[in-house]
Amino acid sequence: MENSTQESHLGPENSVTYDSPYPLYAMAFSPAAPTRTRHNHPRIAVGSFIEEFSNRVDILSFDPDTLTLKPNPSLSFDHPYPPTKLMFHPNPNSLHKSSDILASSGDYLRLWEVKDSSVDRLEPISVLNNSKTSEFCAPLTSFDWNEIEPRRIGTSSIDTTCTIWDIEKGVVETQLIAHDKEVYDIAWGEARVFASVSADGSVRIFDLRDKEHSTIIYESPQPDTPLLRLAWNKQDLRYMATILMDSNKVVILDIRSPTMPVAELERHRGSVNAIAWAPQSARHICSAGDDSQALIWELPTVAGPNGIDPMSMYSAGAEINQLQWSAAQPDWIAIAFSNKMQLLKV
Repeated sequence: MENSTQESHLGPENSVTYDSPYPLYAMAFSPAAPTRTRHNHPRIAVGSFIEEFSNRVDILSFDPDTLTLKPNPSLSFDHPYPPTKLMFHPNPNSLHKSSDILASSGDYLRLWEVKDSSVDRLEPISVLNNSKTSEFCAPLTSFDWNEIEPRRIGTSSIDTTCTIWDIEKGVVETQLIAHDKEVYDIAWGEARVFASVSADGSVRIFDLRDKEHSTIIYESPQPDTPLLRLAWNKQDLRYMATILMDSNKVVILDIRSPTMPVAELERHRGSVNAIAWAPQSARHICSAGDDSQALIWELPTVAGPNGIDPMSMYSAGAEINQLQWSAAQPDWIAIAFSNKMQLLKV
């Protein structure tokens, strides 16, 4: 990524658009393709956001050379309720098979196998349900797949808990009452360390080696202002980013200096809905929001008195609900707005 202090605009010539029959929300890039598969192109999973039981997940293949996105109908599947998040297995080559694994959250955590054979097909693997009663389950707001120990997935729920699953055994490793109110997002930092954000307005860090304690590293300036999303900087684990409900700010945190943000990015003209750190750079982050803009920021070593301006921006056709930055193809960012998924070349 080129460093620049000048704001630049990403034009339509740097984008590829997929039009879906329905509104989109959840998105996931596949990591580098498994070495044993026939397909060499990155896959992108997109989930519908229809406010009823019956929803859909489509899997597209992206050819960066021809700038084409192609849905694969044999890999599309029905999903109960809108998926709140989708993720591919972070290290498919460790599976020792020619397939991808896709996880989704909604009513439960579900795992799906994307099989590469003579005919591509998708098969459900498991439904992971920790509900003690069959009649009711607390919806999952989000989850994160542990890149260091991929057998672990952590989920967050409206019932104030975070649940750590061992997906290989299909059992709960631990469940923690993480917050006083709904937990809206969860992110792994290390093999046994994760953080979460909540409607109670706090960012908390947990260590599985000491489950009785958590560390609060940030609280909303106005009491009980919910924190909606959390992104942990994988290139520099000292830094996190979070967003507040109905706020145009992205709050950058240094876990060595709890309570005081190291920066607040305030150039959006509407509420921020999504954030993603650059997968290949510790100093770049992208944010997107209700102002229909995706902004890429370069964090300075020392913030000036007038705040930080974005280094580049892209204007979409409607409010941007979701954003993902591809680890396997770091030149590409995906945004979701209305019924469109758009890839932006940065």
